[in-house]
Amino acid sequence: MRRRQLLAAAPAAALLGGCGFALRQAPDFAFRSIAIPNAGPVSNELRRNLVGAGNVQVLPLTAAPSQADVIFDLLGDFRQKVIVALNTSGQVREFQLRLRVTFRLRTPGGTELIPSTEITQQRDVSFNESSVLAKEAEEVLLYRDMQTDIVQQILRRLAAVKSVA
Repeated sequence: MRRRQLLAAAPAAALLGGCGFALRQAPDFAFRSIAIPNAGPVSNELRRNLVGAGNVQVLPLTAAPSQADVIFDLLGDFRQKVIVALNTSGQVREFQLRLRVTFRLRTPGGTELIPSTEITQQRDVSFNESSVLAKEAEEVLLYRDMQTDIVQQILRRLAAVKSVA
């Protein structure tokens, strides 16, 4: 039985290798150093991800932004909780959590490499007044998940920058 499984897996491995499949690697950036002058949850997670990539130097908050090749400006980080559905007695049944991040990337000289860009994420969450603490913890996890998704999108956009003038 073990031998059949190995024989069945061999062609699948050959097909994957032949189609150009490769695991995702750390992105290559067109710049060697970046300044992120803002402090906040999105900026901090972006800083951690860039340091983890290892091929770009992230200047500390205390450093002058003009020392970097590029400057990442976080223009806005808005969290919103909107009521989506009510029951017949007017009590909340469902919320929609929204996270909106606005940013731009520029050189110290003022040339915009990525103009002001907005990324939004939203998640629906049901509400039950008998489990308020659990729903609050779920909201925190959903906001963190949305933030992680947005940071990954920002990293892909940073990697898409081809040259720093």
